[in-house]
Amino acid sequence: MAEAEEDCHSDLIGADDNERSGEANLQARELFLKAVEQEQNGALYEAIKFYRLAMQLVPDIEFKITYTWSPEGDGVGKSYIEDGDDDGKMADLLSYFQQQLALQESSVKLCQPDLDVSQTHISVLPMEVLMYIFRWVVSSDLDLRSLEQLSMVCRGFYICARDPEIWRQVCLRVWGRSCNKLVPYTSWREMFLERPRVRFDGVYISKTTYIRQGEQSLDGFYRAWHQVEYYRYMRFFPDGQVMMLTTPEDPQTIVPRLRTKNARTDAILLGHYRLSQDTDNQTKVFAVLMKKKEEKPVDYHKYRYFRRVPIQETEHNFHVGLQLCSSGRQRFNKLVWIHHSCHITYKSTGETAVSAFDIDKMYTPLFFARVKSFTAFSEKPL
Repeated sequence: MAEAEEDCHSDLIGADDNERSGEANLQARELFLKAVEQEQNGALYEAIKFYRLAMQLVPDIEFKITYTWSPEGDGVGKSYIEDGDDDGKMADLLSYFQQQLALQESSVKLCQPDLDVSQTHISVLPMEVLMYIFRWVVSSDLDLRSLEQLSMVCRGFYICARDPEIWRQVCLRVWGRSCNKLVPYTSWREMFLERPRVRFDGVYISKTTYIRQGEQSLDGFYRAWHQVEYYRYMRFFPDGQVMMLTTPEDPQTIVPRLRTKNARTDAILLGHYRLSQDTDNQTKVFAVLMKKKEEKPVDYHKYRYFRRVPIQETEHNFHVGLQLCSSGRQRFNKLVWIHHSCHITYKSTGETAVSAFDIDKMYTPLFFARVKSFTAFSEKPL
């Protein structure tokens, strides 16, 4: 009889414990969801307070509720799923990682080593130093591909790589004052990925081939035909400068020379470009180029005993207009010719003669080719 009473008493205690545990789970869930709502409304300090209250009741509440952003639901109650749905995916990974860090103690760093190391780990560095390192990764060449690869290292690096200030400065470097407003984009990163722009981590190349008729032989029995082949190269820089080169040499020979603006090639043209978006939502690139000025020493001894006829000095400027397009899976990788002209200015009179070239089959589109060596080194930070 006494044993039966003890069993009944233990069953009542177990039922009370289960009831209390259930109530704690429900209360912790309500606090957790309330914290989520506060975070979505931008009240981060209030959200952290509710997160900690929820974790005091149920320490592993964050693992019992897995986030997913519902595109149809407008309430907080629709924005979570239970543990059993393992197929749920995060629509906003950045918010999820920031939430995980907010739930941790303040002493926990942005990233931690997987293994015990005797040397100083990068997680010891302050956030300001880490962000400065990330600016060196982006560099003045705007190497965003390396930044995206760096974000795959860990959760903390992912958050640093999504810093809005980095992406805002990148957009300002690309579009200048015309990108002061985010509308219609939701973030600076989305603007950089979606808005049409020229690419800096490679070269735009076109190849032109045509048949030219040669001179007739002396006996008149045959006439030679020549196959002419040449390339056009265009390299854009984030500071608004551009290089263009027309040469019969193949890309393997020319592309390494175009890594810097101080290319040692006589036929290269240097200038500036600008992006223009018309009312038809087509983005065009306009550039003005000219040959590098080289001061040739005058040999006075050669013309010492006779008078030279003065040569009229001229300045040649080439105006180029291109339409920026996308082809295949790559974006902004094609430039189509829409204008090409030569402006000859006579320095003695100040007059300018314009010669416009017909855009025909000889002006084949330029396609982008990525060059890894262009972003292998960082000269200065973003």
